[in-house]
This record gives sequence, structure tokens and C-alpha cells, in this order.
Amino acid sequence: MNHHQETPSFAPDSRQAWVRLGLALLIASIGGAGMWSVVVVLPAVQAEYAASRAAVSLAYTLTMFGFGLGGVIVGRITDRFGIVTAMALSIACTGMSYVLVGLSTTLWQFQAVYFLIGLGASATFAPLMAEASHWFDRYRGLAVTIVAAGNYVAGTVWPPIVNYGTQSVGWRTTHIAIGLFCATSMTLLLAVLRARMNGVAAQSHAHAAPPRLDLGISTNALTVLLCIAGVACCVAMAMPQVHIVAYCGDLGYGVAAGAEMLSLMMGFGIVSRIGSGFLADRIGGLRTLLVGSLAQGFALSFYLFFDGLSSLYVISAMFGLFQGGIVPSYAIIIRETMPAQEAATRIGIVVFATVVGMSFGGWISGVIFDATGSYAAAFINGVAWNGLNLAIVLTLLMLARRQRAAMA
Repeated sequence: MNHHQETPSFAPDSRQAWVRLGLALLIASIGGAGMWSVVVVLPAVQAEYAASRAAVSLAYTLTMFGFGLGGVIVGRITDRFGIVTAMALSIACTGMSYVLVGLSTTLWQFQAVYFLIGLGASATFAPLMAEASHWFDRYRGLAVTIVAAGNYVAGTVWPPIVNYGTQSVGWRTTHIAIGLFCATSMTLLLAVLRARMNGVAAQSHAHAAPPRLDLGISTNALTVLLCIAGVACCVAMAMPQVHIVAYCGDLGYGVAAGAEMLSLMMGFGIVSRIGSGFLADRIGGLRTLLVGSLAQGFALSFYLFFDGLSSLYVISAMFGLFQGGIVPSYAIIIRETMPAQEAATRIGIVVFATVVGMSFGGWISGVIFDATGSYAAAFINGVAWNGLNLAIVLTLLMLARRQRAAMA
């Protein structure tokens, strides 16, 4: 088989690149089910096993841990063997795990298998973002954020489907059906994507653009700084996302209003995710992260001063509009500063840090609430963590400026 005849047929930013991107978005939107289904079935599972809310919620924590850890493992597989191999393993894991959840007979089995579901879903986020970044140069930022939006599309589409299935045929049958649907539809989409990537050429990064930004520090040092920044921004991000429903309940507005606010946040998150991609293609990943971080801190501080029902809807929409582009910005920064052949692993590591930040942020906000009896201190805690994120981003921008001055 002659590789020289196969690979040069692809050019970054071409029509072929956009076709690949569309397929990647579909795969991400279907495979993202693993991030959201557990949230919907928690009450039904809790009732069946007569367990505490905390015990059942552990399944969500394990899902997030599997999702974060999987991003690193699957990212490494992607860098070594290509996205097609990585996605094939992910599809097998997702399909099998959903069927196993449907067949589980004890709560610990339900929890353990949800770790595997998180592992399967991980391939649809960090590794796919990394892969999409290799298909584009001029529109790289937009491409990365479109793939990342698949996670929010899944969060919009899947919960009503899972809820309907649970009400109609029970959560077990629903899980088995999801597993079979995901395995079948994602396998077909992956086969089309593989054909579009010329089979063997699917694991080559030969045509990916080289790094365009030098910060004057090692890739390991930069990865550590981005990880700390990722934890910090997501501790802040978790406060409204994890607690808005409970907060509305405490204020007497009811959980339904809180759920609507969360949905509003996710919807505007899709808008800001795509918008941040447009912005990154014009001003770069670092400046886009700075804008997102400043805006998130600004929106978060509004929760300290306003708690009326109408104002909470407005602030929640604003928060969604401001924060959706933050996590994909890290993927864009990594591709701007690091070699293509290690991008998926590095992005996986930083996304894992953001998952740790979300998990810790959700937990610590609850601890602060229990200690103080209100969410005010938890919002202040979020603003402080956001400040740490801002400090790191400003430091990296100063390093970039110093390098430019040194080379001038």
C-alpha cells in the first residue's frame, strides 16, 4: 500500500476537513450520553435499592472520574495508534457497559459499571478535540469548540430521552437500549469517518500544523500550569452548575425553576462554546481564556448581590454565555504551543484536571454551605478560585510577550 499516494490528498481547512468535523460532532453528541444518563435515573435507582442519595450519587462521581482518567488513557492511545482505534475501543466499552448496568443486581455493581461508562464517554471529548485540531489551521479554534459542543448537545438531547424511557419501560431496559443504539450508530459513523481519513492515514499527524506560540518554558511545566488553571476555573464553574437547583429550593422558588436555570446555562453554553472558537481564531487561545475567565468571575460575583427569581434566570443565562468556552480554550492553547503528536495526551491530562476541579468544587461548595448555612461564602470561594485562574493566564501571556520581545 503506497502511503505517498494516500495522505497528500488531505489539506487542512478543506471541505474534507469540515465533513470529518461533522462526523466527529455526531459521534460526540451520541457518545456523550454517558455523561448525563446517571443524573436522570438517580431517583429511580435510589428507590429500587432503598439507598441514600449520597450512595447513589457516588455513581456520578465515578462516572466523572472515569471520564477524566479515560481522557488521559484514550488520549495516549490516540497519539500512538490514531483516533479510529481509540474510538473503536470507546464504542465497545460504552455499548458493553450500558448493557451491564441494565443487568446489574446490586448498587455497587451499578456504581462500578458507571465508572466504565465514564471511561467510554471520555473518547468523545478530549481525544476528539485533539484530533479535530489537526484537521484545521485557520479555523482550528472553531473546530475544537464545535467538537466540544457535542458534550452540551448530549446534555440537551439525552436527559429527556432517558427520562421518557425510564418512565415507560424502566431504567434497566432504557440502559440496554442506549447501549445497543450507541454501539450501532457510533460504529457506522466511525466507519464513515475512517473511510474519510483514508484508512491507514487515520493515525498520521504529518499534515498537522506545527506549534505557532513559544512561551519559553518546557511542555511539562506548561502542562502543570494549565492543570492548576483548569482546577481553579472549574471549582468556580461548579458552584452554580452543581448547586443552582438546591439553591433555588432553599430560596423557596422550587427545584423546577432551578432545573430550568441549569438548562438555560447549558443552552447558552453551546453558544459561548462556538463563539469562543471564532474568537480564538482571531486572538489566540490564551487571550480567549483570559476573556472567558474574566467574564466567568464577573458573572459569578452577580450571584452575591442578586437572589430574586427573575435576576437568577438572567444571571444563570449570563453565566452559561460566559463560561462555555473556557475548557476548549485549553485544548487550543496546547495545540498552539505543543507538537501535534502529543496533543491528545496533553489535552487529556488538562481535561482530567478540570474534571477534578468540577468534582472538588461541587463538594467544597456543599461543605461551605453546611458550615455557614448559606451559599454566600461558597460563591465568594468560587470567585477566589477564579482569581487564581486569572493570575496563571496573565502570567502565561506575559511569558509569551517576553519571548516575542526576545526574538524581535
